Amino acid sequence: MSLSLKNLTIGYAGHHNTHIVQRAINAEILSGQLTCLLGANGIGKSTLLRTLASFQPALEGEVWLNDKRIDRLTPSELSQHISVVLTEKPDLQNMTVRQLVAMGRAPYTGFWGRLSADDEVIVTTAITQVGITALERRYVTTLSDGERQKVMIAKALAQQTPVIYLDEPTAFLDFPSKVEMMQLLRRLAHETSKTIFLSTHDLELSLQVADCIWLMDEAGIHIGTPRQLADSGHLAHFIERPGIHFSPVDLSIHVD
Repeated sequence: MSLSLKNLTIGYAGHHNTHIVQRAINAEILSGQLTCLLGANGIGKSTLLRTLASFQPALEGEVWLNDKRIDRLTPSELSQHISVVLTEKPDLQNMTVRQLVAMGRAPYTGFWGRLSADDEVIVTTAITQVGITALERRYVTTLSDGERQKVMIAKALAQQTPVIYLDEPTAFLDFPSKVEMMQLLRRLAHETSKTIFLSTHDLELSLQVADCIWLMDEAGIHIGTPRQLADSGHLAHFIERPGIHFSPVDLSIHVD
């Protein structure tokens, strides 16, 4: 499933005034691709993610998931279409990795949350896809940041939504773990044909791994492959400062 943004304006409506973050966005987020949202702090990346996840209403326009408008989905329907992985660490005591991943089945298991044999297979598959089989009996509180992020991604996979949003999934990770996380997300997008959309500050890594970049600045959102945004000059405009240079040839950043 692909997401379509139609004349979407995002921001905050107050009692006395309205703060608009971005106006009239018309774009698609394609399935089977890893799409990375880049932009300076405070530019509105989190506002866009929250709007796309229906955590806050759009000021104008619509977000469509194929033929469904997300603001017309019930909470139950929404949880079966979109999963969200946040940066915050879950404060969970006495819960194993498998138990946390199994919580992804909550939209389907009813009030008592009892897993059927089919649910258990889905949980096992999600754990295997993310490569954390060796961790499934560990307590979540004993995990490293990178391991915990993988568990949350497995939980999102167990939720079996066509769309997964991630807010800064590589935050707090060391560089090898950042690379591993981004490679994992790209592989999952390609192998499962899910729509995976994430915000990140890891610019250079995104340029090497992402299928598509959304570059947000005051002028709007510039969308394309890393190569397309390099050739258009948008990446150089975003990156270059005194002492900081961008090479469109190899998509690299150099510091004096």
